[in-house]
Amino acid sequence: MPVASGLYYFANQADHPTRPPVILIHGAGGNSLYWPPQIRRLPNQRIFAVDLPGHGRSEGLGHHTIDDYADGILEFIKALKLNGAVLVGHSMGSAIALSAAIRFPERVIGLGLVGGGAKLRVAPSILQSASNPSTFANAVRMVTEFSFAPQTGERLKELTAQRMSGTRPPVLHGDFLACDAFNAMDQLSKISTPTLVLCGGGDQMTPPRYSEFLRDHIAGAHMEVIADAGHMVMLEQPEKVAGILDGFLNTISYQPGQ
Repeated sequence: MPVASGLYYFANQADHPTRPPVILIHGAGGNSLYWPPQIRRLPNQRIFAVDLPGHGRSEGLGHHTIDDYADGILEFIKALKLNGAVLVGHSMGSAIALSAAIRFPERVIGLGLVGGGAKLRVAPSILQSASNPSTFANAVRMVTEFSFAPQTGERLKELTAQRMSGTRPPVLHGDFLACDAFNAMDQLSKISTPTLVLCGGGDQMTPPRYSEFLRDHIAGAHMEVIADAGHMVMLEQPEKVAGILDGFLNTISYQPGQ
């Protein structure tokens, strides 16, 4: 995997001249592999899937605020010599995308908000468990338990928990602190970029009403709900999410060099 601005990333058709660059931003305690191959390798799309600081193969300690993570994405865009990009984020990643769109609108040419919300409060029991290495496993267990629809196979749940367990406890705790402090509810009117809001109909972490709020308060936003999925909708229904995202990206107006 290449590195830019200290972030490891996976690239698909990075030099495609006519497609808008798309940056995939994972959620708390995740990494670029939380975006399955159907999305990371979307045909005819220019994709960059990053590992945030302290996550996956990227070095660093992680951050405790969403704005700090958004600053890192801006530096990543600059390091790749891109004028702008479509930001697609899941959960915490959607908050990072929102922060970037609000604070750096000239750099964000589209938004994909997956399992997101304008506010991302974290249950006190999860915050407390994540803060202590001796109870860290409990935090991972609780997050995994509430992240999937009931019909999801146990193997996918186990793999997700295994990946999250590989995140250092201080990094995961910092992510949860960043999510808990995030609140952009009164800032959404500042966003004018094309926006896709996507969620699982059975999401317990960020219920569909969170996505409905985004749809209703971001001008022109379009919302899609995948019924048979929970919070990890892109892992549970990768083909459906890939198809919806591909259709959205094909609507983005883009001029090479933009």
